[in-house]
Amino acid sequence: MATSSGLVWFRRDLRLGDNPAWAAASSEHQEITALFVLDPALLNRASSRRVARLLGDLAALDESLADHGGRLLVRVGNPESVVPEEARRLGVSAVHLNHDVTPYSTARDNVVKQQITELGIDWIPEWGTLVHEPGRIFTKAGSLSQVFTPFFRVWERTAWSPWPAQGDAEITADPGDGIPQSERPYPVLDGETGDAALAGERGAQARLDLAVYRADSYDGDRNTPSVLGTSQLSIDLRFGTLSPRFIAQAVGESSAGRAALVRQLAWRDWYAHLLFATPTLVEQPMKPQYAAIQWRQDDKSFDAWKNGCTGYPFVDAGMRQLKKTGWMHNRVRMVTASFLVKNLLIDWRRGERYFRHVLLDADVSQNVGNWQWVAGTGPDASPYNRVFNPVLQGQRFDTEGDYIRRWVPELAVLDAKAIHEPWAVGPLELAAAGVELGTDYPEPIVDLAFSRGRVLDAYGAVKR
Repeated sequence: MATSSGLVWFRRDLRLGDNPAWAAASSEHQEITALFVLDPALLNRASSRRVARLLGDLAALDESLADHGGRLLVRVGNPESVVPEEARRLGVSAVHLNHDVTPYSTARDNVVKQQITELGIDWIPEWGTLVHEPGRIFTKAGSLSQVFTPFFRVWERTAWSPWPAQGDAEITADPGDGIPQSERPYPVLDGETGDAALAGERGAQARLDLAVYRADSYDGDRNTPSVLGTSQLSIDLRFGTLSPRFIAQAVGESSAGRAALVRQLAWRDWYAHLLFATPTLVEQPMKPQYAAIQWRQDDKSFDAWKNGCTGYPFVDAGMRQLKKTGWMHNRVRMVTASFLVKNLLIDWRRGERYFRHVLLDADVSQNVGNWQWVAGTGPDASPYNRVFNPVLQGQRFDTEGDYIRRWVPELAVLDAKAIHEPWAVGPLELAAAGVELGTDYPEPIVDLAFSRGRVLDAYGAVKR
């Protein structure tokens, strides 16, 4: 029987559907308050584009609550003080929430939990951001696998922990400080039209419908950055306008493409489980010998990389797409990250922090896990001697140069061969295309063969 009142603290779960914290509260209480705290410590770390996305999804959540007779209570401040204050003011008997795995959120939640319990209020966490919660996917030896494939084999055959059923509690209608208006429109990705460009659950459902429609070709198209081949759902997963379980159910595994898409959710779980178990992954390599690598402190090259001015078109296309849109194709993320770490010998942590600041879908566990994979320093990592060749990668995955032409328009006139390595083109052909290297487009900032040898020496030194 539903009793008293409860508080649901929304964070990375900006939806009402398929949300275990919201469902539990709505079934256990007669009245519930939906709270979101705008934390300046987090907002100051995010790009203005990601803040705009957050505000758009918060406004959409507020509208969904209004459809049920309530409002989203918004407060600005440190959650460590705001959440206990609101729980005390409202006289709730329980605070419901969905866990997060980052070191920041874990430390924050421990502080809030202590204060909440000292007030005599129940602290009721759920796992609404992952398919399987940490601690569920272990090897036969009872440990979390450091290699993805064994993790995945257990992940796919493990039954889901049940989530609470939805109730019908009354929702309070105090908007609090209100949701700030963003100066930017709600950001959309390439190919999004109509409802798919909307914020919140409605837009997320439309994006999921598109992803399901394209899912059969996912495995064949996902590595081609010039086509709409990826699911485009990473931002919805980041803000929680969709749950990963809902995606897995909608996509299914009836084809190779669909199975490959669902497998990405397992990668997402794996990185989250690893970070939850080893919070130092944010700053320290999982393979401790690599902490001794002598990284180059080269701000000029780092800035050239950030701004898409390295002289390598496939790398520059990706970095310009990121800077312009707050998103980058997954294959290109690997190539651009490898270029920074392996060709420029710049610390992977600098690149990870930059991606985390700019990306709309910035997720600490995924970002850290992928950067450590590329750097060869993490679990199940790419071997340290694997160095992506940005020219060959472009030729393989952007064969006609369409992706480069879109994001590096100064090279658009070049043909499919020349556009991947304009420095190899004769001066007459460049002149005919209106391109002068060093003026219209930069010369390569590093020699690939030299940089490959340099990074292998640097890694080899610490391995010895």
